[in-house]
Amino acid sequence: MSLEVRQVHSAAEAPSPLWDLAFGPPVEGRWWYETLEASGLEDQFKFSYLVAEKDGVPVGLAPIFLADVPIELVVPAELMPLFRIAARVLPGIMAQRTLFVGSPCSDEATLAFAPDTDTAEIIAAFAKAQAELARVQGAWMLVWKDLAEGLRTLCQTPLRQAGFFPAVSYPGTEISFISADKEDYFRSLKPSHRQQLRKKLRRSFERAALEVSVVRAPDERVLGEIFGLFQQTFDQAETRFERLDIAFFRQIAERAPADFILLRHAEDQKLVAFMLVFDLGATVINKFIGIDYSRPRDWMLYFRLNDAAVDYALAKGAKRLQSGQTGYRVKTELGHQLVPLTNFGRHRMPLVHLIYALVGKTISWASLDPELARFAAKP
Repeated sequence: MSLEVRQVHSAAEAPSPLWDLAFGPPVEGRWWYETLEASGLEDQFKFSYLVAEKDGVPVGLAPIFLADVPIELVVPAELMPLFRIAARVLPGIMAQRTLFVGSPCSDEATLAFAPDTDTAEIIAAFAKAQAELARVQGAWMLVWKDLAEGLRTLCQTPLRQAGFFPAVSYPGTEISFISADKEDYFRSLKPSHRQQLRKKLRRSFERAALEVSVVRAPDERVLGEIFGLFQQTFDQAETRFERLDIAFFRQIAERAPADFILLRHAEDQKLVAFMLVFDLGATVINKFIGIDYSRPRDWMLYFRLNDAAVDYALAKGAKRLQSGQTGYRVKTELGHQLVPLTNFGRHRMPLVHLIYALVGKTISWASLDPELARFAAKP
């Protein structure tokens, strides 16, 4: 039986049964990819999908996207001088056109495989199709982005055979809840972290009277407030990949799993913090936040926002609160565990590929983010 891979350019063109197989809770579903397609991100990403078919029957689905990636996002700072020297000969090395398997705004890659199929064969076929598309689209780098343990185990052999090398990625973060009792959440924290958190929350409640609300499908006025705070937080970030504008928030506000947790100052009713969350049943995903950095620091807005998110997740009966990559020091103090993720990469130029493979062996959590230095060098 023959296995063929074709490219489609919208989520709607990919077979619905494949979406239903793997793109449901606890991960973002088809609605997420449709949101990204409709959010005006064409200047940053070109989205499409690989569909594997065996004798005309759909057996596999892989979201892909094309992007120009600044090299400083993936190379440890201490190696950047070498890349600046190399850029004198290879100017494109500093902002590489890269064809990814995965999603730019998702912490973990998701692929769909039909039951009773040879997943290694499908992954190898995806890798071959990815290489052919990269050549046509002028992408020199191929990446399978942010594979969690289960998918990494499935992919490592066929991807290595296809010439890919593994590299440690930024870990995800999540809080696991053992019950719906918030006190159990506090008891799960290290004693020193629990004491500090209670102290910060107590101080915040003393300094700032904040009203918490949860809004689905906010109107244009509220979306404007939300986007203003998001932009403030984006400007503060040290690590940036995607750049979103208000069109994204308009689109996601129309999706059923999306809620906005809003914190308003009781005195002036101004929005001072928000969190966009996805209610996926057993999992709540903390997707994006925004904070008014002009407010006093002793309001502890980040901690009040996390406190509201914990309340939201527990009220929904969730077993975990997933909070994404970066911000590790504070997140681990709030009880988040680190979720190891792996990238697989391949450069079409053999010499550069060799250099990248050697660099990949040096990447660790600590080299990616100093806040991870106290954890294991490599997960």
